[in-house]
Amino acid sequence: MKQVYIFLFSIFAATGYSQSHEFFTSGRLIFGTYTERTASMGIGDIDNDGDMDVLVANGRHWPGQNRIFFNNGRGVFTVSQVLGDEQETSYSTELADFDNDGDLDIAVGNDMAPNYIFINNGKGKFTKGASFGESYAPTRNIVVADIDNDGDLDILITNRGKENEICLNDGKGNFTKTIGFGSQKDSTIDVEVADMDGDGHNDLVLANRDDQPNFVYLNDGKLNFSKKIPYGTGKDNTRSVAIADMDKDGYLDIVTANIGEPNVIYFGSKKTDFERRMVFDSSTDRSYSLSVADLDMDGTMDIVIGNVRASNTVFLNQEEGSNWKKIVLSDKEFNTYDIMISDLNGDEKPDIIESNSDALNLYYFNKYVPKFP
Repeated sequence: MKQVYIFLFSIFAATGYSQSHEFFTSGRLIFGTYTERTASMGIGDIDNDGDMDVLVANGRHWPGQNRIFFNNGRGVFTVSQVLGDEQETSYSTELADFDNDGDLDIAVGNDMAPNYIFINNGKGKFTKGASFGESYAPTRNIVVADIDNDGDLDILITNRGKENEICLNDGKGNFTKTIGFGSQKDSTIDVEVADMDGDGHNDLVLANRDDQPNFVYLNDGKLNFSKKIPYGTGKDNTRSVAIADMDKDGYLDIVTANIGEPNVIYFGSKKTDFERRMVFDSSTDRSYSLSVADLDMDGTMDIVIGNVRASNTVFLNQEEGSNWKKIVLSDKEFNTYDIMISDLNGDEKPDIIESNSDALNLYYFNKYVPKFP
C-alpha cells in the first residue's frame, strides 16, 4: 500500500506545479500539450452550451496555429479544433458577436499580416470573414467596444510604432471605415475603453512602451480624440492597462503593468487628472499583462499580474485600495504575454488563465470561500 501511495504521489509531482493555497493548478489544468508562442486568449461560450470555452492565439512574430478548446462543463478542456486553414502571426484575439446573430465570432490581430474576422455558425464552427484594419501593420493588441454607441461592436487596434486604428462595424461584421487615434509614432501596446470623465462618451486609455508618455484621450462625442490627459512619469514602459474603481470612491482608476519598473495605480478624481498614485507592486519585474476582478469575493477589485521571466502574482485589495496583499501564483517563471480572469468550472468564482509563450498554457482554479455580509 505504501508503494502505491509513493507511486501516485510521484505522478502528481511530475505533472503538477507549485502554487499558492488560494489558487490551484495541476498537470491536467492546461490547454493541450502544446508549447507554442502564445500571446493572447479569448474566453466565452463559443458553442452555446453554457460554459466558457477558450481560443488560444499563437505566433506573435512567427506563423502559428490558433486553436479553440471546448469546456466539458467542469473546467476541463477535452475537445479542441484549429481555427482556420492558415497559420498566422497572431498577437491578439477577441470573442464578440460582430454580425449580431446571437453567437460569438472571433477577431484575430496579426503582426505584419492581415487581421481577420471568423464568423460562427452558432455551434462553434467558423468561416473566415472580412479583414479589418491596415493589412500589414505591427499589431500588438485588439480591443472590442461599441465606441460610436450605435449598437454594434467595433474593434480598436494598437500598432506599435504606427498609427492606432478604430475599425467601425456596419452592424453585419464588416469594418470598412477606419479612424486613427494617438500619434503616428506611438509605441502603443494596449488600450482600454471607458468613460473616464463621466460625460457619457467612451474615452481611450493608452499604454505606450519605449519611454513614451501615456495618455487618456477624451472623446468629444463625435469620435474626435484631440484632448489628451497624461498619466505616469512620462517615460514609462507600460505594457498593459486595466480600468476599475479600485478605491470605491465612484471614479474610474487606471491600473498599469510596467516593464522593469514598479506597477502603479493612478486614481481618478472629479478633476480627471490621475495625479494621485499608488505603487501596489514595488518589484521591477517585466510585467506584460494584468487583469482585475474580485478574486477573494470581498467586494473590492483585486489585480493579477503576468510577468516575463518571473513568477506571476496576485495582489489582493485591502482597505479599499490603501493596502495590498501579494500572493505568488507559482514558482515557475514563464513568459506570460496575457493573463485573464473567468469562471471556468461554473462555481461562480473567478479563475486565472495564463497565456504562456514557449510553455504550456495553464489555468488556476480559485479556492476562496465567498464572504457573505
